[in-house]
Amino acid sequence: MSLRLSTVILPYLRWHEGGRTAWTRAEDLGFHTAYTYDHLSWRTFRDGPWFGAIPTLTAAAAVTERLRLGTLVTSPNFRHPVTLAKDLISLDDVSGGRVTLGIGAGGTGFDATALGQEPWTPRERADRLAEFVPLLDRLLTEDSVSYEGDFYSAHEARNIPGCVQRPRLPFAVAATGPRGLKLAAQYGQAWVTTGDPKLYENGTPEESLRALGGQAGKLADACAELGRDVNELDRILLTGFTPDRGRPLESLDAFVDFAGRHQELGFTELVVHWPIPESDFAADMKVFERIAMEAPAQLG
Repeated sequence: MSLRLSTVILPYLRWHEGGRTAWTRAEDLGFHTAYTYDHLSWRTFRDGPWFGAIPTLTAAAAVTERLRLGTLVTSPNFRHPVTLAKDLISLDDVSGGRVTLGIGAGGTGFDATALGQEPWTPRERADRLAEFVPLLDRLLTEDSVSYEGDFYSAHEARNIPGCVQRPRLPFAVAATGPRGLKLAAQYGQAWVTTGDPKLYENGTPEESLRALGGQAGKLADACAELGRDVNELDRILLTGFTPDRGRPLESLDAFVDFAGRHQELGFTELVVHWPIPESDFAADMKVFERIAMEAPAQLG
């Protein structure tokens, strides 16, 4: 299977001061999908400009024609399925059916406390995601939904006319644990991982490959338990969080080598960060553009 190359554009630039240019350039370079982070703020960017994911993607939809668009990832930390579904149906309509929802349990960053709540434990986040995903699935496929759960409720929530993509826009479920992988197997059209975070500081690329292979194997097991062919799911690696860090973007050859090793594990899509000067995602823009234009053909 050919390997798709996508990018993630962090929403830190004003739209008319570089934001729009990045999204249109991503389409020109031939990226399959351009994603953005769905956070209220994020890490070292917390004290600087940071814009909302859904409005940013809506603006991007208006200035592109072929590029798929998506979140990496949306979480229950500050989202509710009822309002999120309405926004997603609107975004899917504006884009002409080009939206993928990356969705996961979230973490312990700034989003976890921005609404005044105490940060949830990993188990509490998993509990919420287990209710969030099935309810969102219903909201995006049914005209009217009523539901009363432990964490979320909906009362005659109307979502007419539904998504342009049928039966709904695709879910890319970020997961490494058993409960999340089961959700990916049941509801996902794709699975997302960033690798094993324990290996980021002191692990090796070889250890990372073994860990990713183990994750992919657990996804296959989760699919088998549900009677689903794992090959029905795209497998997406969001790069930049493995021990390789930014080295794959140092040259075309380095990237092709990195991508080929992950393609052999069954990954169907690699996502690279749009270069951001003086950050963890700094990269030579000329090299980045060459990778975008030439690497996919070399990977077949």
